[in-house]
Amino acid sequence: MTAHIVNTHEAKSRLSELIREAEEGRDVIVARNGRPVAKIIPWPPARPARVSGSWAGRVEYLSDVVGPDDEVATLVCDSAQRDLP
Repeated sequence: MTAHIVNTHEAKSRLSELIREAEEGRDVIVARNGRPVAKIIPWPPARPARVSGSWAGRVEYLSDVVGPDDEVATLVCDSAQRDLP
């Protein structure tokens, strides 16, 4: 789809028509002295409101799958000991 480029004077004169074009999915670019400076785009649809607790009953919480790792705990403790002055 090609973009529709208009100068600022034309955009002021035909703003309602250009907005309709943008709503229909056509790119509308406003240029000043041949240089693009703005783009008219349709407003995005509203996102549905977030509802707290919408995942309630859908997620099951289990205990730790991996469990404690003695080797990792030792490495962390040793690392902390080395960093002390």
